[in-house]
Formats: sequence, structure tokens, C-alpha cells
Amino acid sequence: MKKIEICLTPKLIPLYESVGKVVVIVDIFRATSTMVTALANGIIGIKPIMDLETCKTMREKGYLIAGERDGKQAIGFDLGNSPLPFLGGNYHGKKLAMTTTNGTLAIDTVKESASQILMGAFINMDSTKAYLKDTKEDLLIYCAGWKGKFNLEDALYAGALANALKDQYTTDCDSTLAFRTLFQTQRNKLKEFLSQASHSKRLQNQDIEKDIDFCLSIDIYNTVAVMEDGLVISK
Repeated sequence: MKKIEICLTPKLIPLYESVGKVVVIVDIFRATSTMVTALANGIIGIKPIMDLETCKTMREKGYLIAGERDGKQAIGFDLGNSPLPFLGGNYHGKKLAMTTTNGTLAIDTVKESASQILMGAFINMDSTKAYLKDTKEDLLIYCAGWKGKFNLEDALYAGALANALKDQYTTDCDSTLAFRTLFQTQRNKLKEFLSQASHSKRLQNQDIEKDIDFCLSIDIYNTVAVMEDGLVISK
């Protein structure tokens, strides 16, 4: 049977083997949630980029540019890291270049080793689960965290996805066992529980509670966000 593991922070990724595995990147607040939303609302491809200056140059190539640092939109960018501007198909048919504090860094660390990279979010979890059931490789769920530190919302999503896949994957990974169990205990009060999370409070202090509520919505999109040839596209 296929195996599943959860890496809780980028600082721990050297301890995990990603070569030949499917890797699900998780940055609930907000990069992967924003990517899924953008694709579901007509963005045709997203190029994750590590640094702000390189991302800015993509405007010359016809991309919308989205930049975020410390939860705020970076100066000189069309968009920040909120999923809400994409609702209603405002940017339908466009390509997006995107750099964020945590999510795009996590992508960069495994883009050369993973057999396939997906973006994980609560808003399309059921579609991601269905997609993964048909893959043959082992699975690593990789939490982007906050500046290398553990955060609760990414780990709880990882536990939720691991719980949904428990009949298809086996594990001896303690973080998988722990957060699968935590999700089972908190699944009926998800928003209330995650309102205590440090990054949730960080975003609340910036008056973007609507982003938080949206990112914790369950299965509103059928989109599966998969990275191919350097672009995140919809499957």
C-alpha cells in the first residue's frame, strides 16, 4: 500500500525524502487557497516565484503579478495574497506570477525532486482526495508554516487530508497519526478552533477576517491545482 507522511515545517523538510513522491503543498492562510481560487475562477496558470524583484519582471511577459510579505500586499504589485479578488472571474484568461512569504518558498524546495506537486486547501479538499486516490506514488503533505515555524491551520489540513485517505495509504509517521486524530476531534468546530491559531490572529489584526472565513470553507471548488512545467494549472 502507498505510504503517507506529513512534514510540519520547511525546517524539517531535509528529514523527509521527497524524490519520486507526490507532494501536496499546504499554505491555508493563504497562498495555496488563493491559487486554487484563482484557477477555479479563470486564471489559466500560476508561476510561483521566490523573490519579489523576479516576480515584478513577469509583468513585462504579460503576467498579473501578486506579491505578499508578512501578510501584506507588496508595493508595486497588482495583487496581494488574498483569494477574494479572483471571485467572479475578474481575471479570467490571465496568467499569474506569485510570490509569498511561505507558500512559494515551500514549492521551491521540492520542485526538482517531487514526481508531482499539488496545492492543498480546504476549499477543494474532496477533489484533491479523489485525484490522489488514482496516483501510485507515496505521498508527502508539506506544510508551509510561518517563516519556518509550525502553524496550526496547515497541520490541521494535513490531518484532514490524511484522514480522508486513510483507506488508501498506510503510515508510521507520528505527525500523520497525531494530526489525523486532531482533525477527527475538531472537524465539527474547525473555524472556532483555528481562530486561536497565531497566523489567524496575525491576519485578524490586518482586518481581513473575510479571507480567513473563505480559506476555511470546505469543498466549494472541484479544481485540482497541479504543477506542470513550472506552472500551477487546473486539472
